[in-house]
Parts: sequence; structure tokens; C-alpha cells
Amino acid sequence: MTSSSPSSSQPAHLDPTTYPRTHTNPTQNIHLTLTYAPLDPTIYLNQTSSPAAGANVLFLGTTRDTFQGRAVSQLSYTAYPALTFKTLSAIAETAVATHQLLGVSIAHRLGIVPIGEASIAIAVSAGHRGAAWRAGEEVLEACKERAEIWKREEFVDGGMEWRANADRDAEGNLTK
Repeated sequence: MTSSSPSSSQPAHLDPTTYPRTHTNPTQNIHLTLTYAPLDPTIYLNQTSSPAAGANVLFLGTTRDTFQGRAVSQLSYTAYPALTFKTLSAIAETAVATHQLLGVSIAHRLGIVPIGEASIAIAVSAGHRGAAWRAGEEVLEACKERAEIWKREEFVDGGMEWRANADRDAEGNLTK
């Protein structure tokens, strides 16, 4: 029996050395990424850009320093990629069909995300700004409601709470 390295003692979906993981649908210009590395918005805008696009919208969700009056030290995310990619693909495909998008990119960071850094990046490209704005928000809300990504809020006082993204609405209010 051989000795195992620290990363091989955990399931592959929790091993940062097995990332980034991507899924691409070139027919619909859909790009999905799960990564432990910091997110680079330029990559996601470039993935979705098109000469036919009159609008390119980018959303970055970042870690803030407080939550409901408690000082936050960092966030930590985990996911099960096979299921997450299936859900994100369905979300992106629906957005393309509904808004005639020219491209969609959804990237989510896993592991520790320090204050001020992005945990999610969504880029969409459309012929016109109305479709792009609506699609960007719909994709974000669908990701928060449906994607199998879990967040651990870690507080300066030492406390922590695990949350599903669907636990909060767009204004940060509890939904459950």
C-alpha cells in the first residue's frame, strides 16, 4: 500500500488540485467554471463577447466585511461539481433561449474567499442592453436559488454558519 498525499485523502470534488473545472457549450457560447483561484472578470467578458453584441453585462458578487451587524472574516464555498454543472448548464441554456443571448459565462469560486474578493462572476452578451440586464439578473437569481453551492460564513468573533445560497433573497433577507 502506498502512502497518500493530503489531497488524495479527500474526495476529488473537495481537492483544490483537481480544479479549475470547466464546462463549455460552444453551440450556445456557454462557459461554466468552478475554481479555487481568484476570478478574473476579463476572461468571462471575453468568453461572451460577440461582434453582434450591443450589450455586455458583468456581475461580480464579493465578500463583504459585515453581515447582519457581525464582522465577517471570510467566506468559504463548497460544491459537488457534477450536479452543479448540470444545474448551471440548465440555467444558462434557459437564459440563452429566453433572452436570445449571444453568450453566457458563470464562474464560481470555491474554498476561502477573503473580504473584497469575488465569489461569483456572471457575464452575458446580447444584442441590446434590456435583454442583457434582465438576463444577467435572472441568471444570478437562478444560481442563488438552484445551484448546489454551499457557503460557510466565518465571523471575526469565531462563530460560523453554513448556508445554502437560496437561504437569502436579493436584499439579504432570510427566505426560510
